[in-house]
Amino acid sequence: MKSKVIVNPSFRQMDEIFSAADQQRMRDLVDVIWGKDERMPQEEFLRALPTAEVLVTAGWHYGDVLDQAECLKTIMDVSGAFPLNLDYETCYERRIRVLSAAPGFGRQVAEFSLGLAIDAARQISYGDRLMRRGEEQYLWHGNVDTFLLYDQPVGIIGYGSLARALHPLLIPFGVSISVYDPWLSNGYLTRQGLRPLALEELIATSKFIFVMAVPSAENRAMLSRELLELIQPNAVLILASRAHVIDFDAATEMVLAGRFKLATDVFPIEPLPADHAIRAAEGATLSAHRAGSVAQGMVELGEMVVDDLEAIVKGMPPRRLQMAEPELSRRYASTRARSK
Repeated sequence: MKSKVIVNPSFRQMDEIFSAADQQRMRDLVDVIWGKDERMPQEEFLRALPTAEVLVTAGWHYGDVLDQAECLKTIMDVSGAFPLNLDYETCYERRIRVLSAAPGFGRQVAEFSLGLAIDAARQISYGDRLMRRGEEQYLWHGNVDTFLLYDQPVGIIGYGSLARALHPLLIPFGVSISVYDPWLSNGYLTRQGLRPLALEELIATSKFIFVMAVPSAENRAMLSRELLELIQPNAVLILASRAHVIDFDAATEMVLAGRFKLATDVFPIEPLPADHAIRAAEGATLSAHRAGSVAQGMVELGEMVVDDLEAIVKGMPPRRLQMAEPELSRRYASTRARSK
């Protein structure tokens, strides 16, 4: 008899994350319950929960119902984070694995972050704006404030799945890479070919600073005004994880004043208000939370889900998604931007 799996990925769409081949592979592997784009009605979910062994979901919006999940072995979250409002202690006690598809966004966000860094340093978007206004400067005169990524000191804040995907993309540029990550040992970072640094020193000595830290209860506005003031003149701050970790108002003021460049895909409020001051900053490269959710990358996410389903069905541990750990899950903060 096939394992029963509730597939309820809404807000995501089935075709968004699962290729036709992977949808068929999943249905060959397990008995798929629901598997539709719209959210599964709560009453139908509760009818299916007692016999389900796996739940594929986008967040936890079911309430306190784990006592009814008699056969549940695994929760797979495809939102890009670990689910909020889930009773993790009960999951750990009952050995229910909680998996996040966050690694599926690694390559997408890493590639985009590299693009943001080069765009800001070489003023590609800025030069495009000048040319459309008929104010362009040619050759040398158009490169007075630009610089290369090659051979520069690079700092990475947070060495999780996003940073691990970015690391190999940076190597061909001959950069020296420093990392600040209080959740990892210096020995581990050194073995990855990285230089562990204190946050203050990393910020003060890096020409490119990639902010890729997962939001936690401990790092809200970690990049304070005082730390932002340590950034080198004309350096590039690339914000790729969440605005949770930075004093965004202070960063906006400094970018408007020409202290450093900002390239960001995330904002403290999304959609960004039309009158937000950062929109007027010529030293900022702005992206509307587009680093992830590329069609090609999203089906890779679905492939990872089905690969781990296959492992679970075979009685093997899942290897492709990220597993929640007791030491860290208590420290995660919301990874969602606030709505207006």
